[in-house]
Amino acid sequence: MSLILRPGETDLATLAAVWRGAGVRLDPEARPAVEAAAARVREAATGAAPVYGVNTGFGKLASVRIDPADTEALQRNLILSHCCGVGEALDAPTTRLMMALKLLSLGRGASGVRWEICALIEAMMAAGVTPVIPVQGSVGASGDLAPLAHLAAVMIGAGEAVVGGERMAGGAALARAGLAPVVLGPKEGLALINGTQFSTACALAALFDAGTLLRASVVTAAMATDAIMGSTQPLRAEIHALRGQPGQIAVAAAMRALMAGSAIRDSHREGDTRVQDPYCIRCQPQVAGAALDLMRFAGRTLEIEANAVTDNPLVTEGGILSGGNFHAEPVAFAADQIALALAEIGAIAQRRVALMVDPALSFDLPPFLTPAPGLNSGLMIAEVTTAALMSENKHLANPCSTDSTPTSANQEDHVSMAAHGARRLARMNTNLSVILGVEAMCAAQGVEFRAPLATSGPLRAALATLRIEVPTLGPDRYLAGDIEAAARLVRGDALARAAGLELVP
Repeated sequence: MSLILRPGETDLATLAAVWRGAGVRLDPEARPAVEAAAARVREAATGAAPVYGVNTGFGKLASVRIDPADTEALQRNLILSHCCGVGEALDAPTTRLMMALKLLSLGRGASGVRWEICALIEAMMAAGVTPVIPVQGSVGASGDLAPLAHLAAVMIGAGEAVVGGERMAGGAALARAGLAPVVLGPKEGLALINGTQFSTACALAALFDAGTLLRASVVTAAMATDAIMGSTQPLRAEIHALRGQPGQIAVAAAMRALMAGSAIRDSHREGDTRVQDPYCIRCQPQVAGAALDLMRFAGRTLEIEANAVTDNPLVTEGGILSGGNFHAEPVAFAADQIALALAEIGAIAQRRVALMVDPALSFDLPPFLTPAPGLNSGLMIAEVTTAALMSENKHLANPCSTDSTPTSANQEDHVSMAAHGARRLARMNTNLSVILGVEAMCAAQGVEFRAPLATSGPLRAALATLRIEVPTLGPDRYLAGDIEAAARLVRGDALARAAGLELVP
């Protein structure tokens, strides 16, 4: 069963489902507006008045008039000349999401394309024709020109696509799926490549992964708190209510539920000489909660952008108007916000890893969490790995939106760098999943050293899930595989689901 994409009304949950593989159909009720706008563009193409991209050249060449007889050649040349992307291919799920976002934009009825254009994108998605989209080449202004040109190229029988796991020429891919290429009419090529759909799709994919990692961080933080016999007093509801930050309140509540009934915690409620735990334990709700709020804010920005019309010019009741909706500054800002959240979730988690392996701070846990320190190094270098990845994420979190460079003979003299900002998030998510995977390994080891005392039921379930893939560390062994297994569990939301975590980013 396919999801119905309703232009202007599609929410994050629907977009996440598309990214995870759900089929889609553009709401048929969008068709009248789409066809009405296309008719107005056809009329303008034969008129005397210059209309950008309809009967003129592009960018710095906008003053060059194009003969009506050359309309089809103009649009085809535009697509082929803009296929200048380089680098590795965008992953298939994010490519499909990009295609769905383009459907949503065209479906608003302000781009001037025929319904056949929308129908072909929809049919390509249904048949599994996935264009090969090189990830480098967009500066996030005038739209994601190069990446979207590679999508449009397949639609006209050029470029490359993947069908059934096989990479082939775009025309062959369409034929394999029983589809025919389109001949682009007035403005249709421009409508396809003008827009923020590549940057937005990359940012959304990263946001969906980031939400999973935030959930994992709440579980690993709770387990780490028990591992070092930390206090749950900083999680009390009245503390967080007095501040009022919604993310902080939600994270504290989630951690209270995760740790309820822990025999480890109950064992040191009385007579504990420590007045306060280090910040990485005590301030987890404040840090992860702030990250949660920031991610939710970025998510709202991206949800709006996913439903936006971001090409140029736009067909409106007031005429065919040139503007700048293709400038991806909102996406660039959202990507930078997600990057900040990812860096800080990793930074505080790394300090908990360092806390647990340090016998001076871990409340009687053995050095580096090995039963025979000295002969064995235990998780010593696993902690170093987390420090390396934490530092890398801090550098990657530097804002991309503050960078700009003039392009297109200074016609496009301020750009957002949204594509770069969104793409770097995938690397940050991968790094963070490893940091949290190592934290889970350290916390599980620490909790087991507290036997016969046991942690709470939810955390025991998470620990058991981890132990299916990562056995308890006794004598030193090759750890790279264990770290990757733990990171994979984090990325797959396995620990949070096992613990029954109800927090929804």
